[in-house]
Amino acid sequence: MTRGAALRAVRRRESYAESMYARRRRNYFLMMGGCVVLFVSAWAVVRLWSMPAAIAMCVVAMVIPPIAAMVANRRGPEDRWWDDPSGDPKSDEWWDELDGKKRR
Repeated sequence: MTRGAALRAVRRRESYAESMYARRRRNYFLMMGGCVVLFVSAWAVVRLWSMPAAIAMCVVAMVIPPIAAMVANRRGPEDRWWDDPSGDPKSDEWWDELDGKKRR
């Protein structure tokens, strides 16, 4: 592998990782933003009309953070982390041989 090809592979891997993490961050912050909106609106507005509705909104807001963490850390179908090349040709060749696949 030439030096230029190695640099292109590293850049491609970095841009892929950046987009994957950007998607995960965006999903997490959208869900957490919804959680904050639910909680604040429950006690600033909804409680004036219906206390049970405000409590229900807070219960829903309480469930969102663990779900947001699971969604943000979930591996998507296009996420590759287990078979990314390490950059060391001998090591990659060795692992490919163990996995029974050939690198193109």
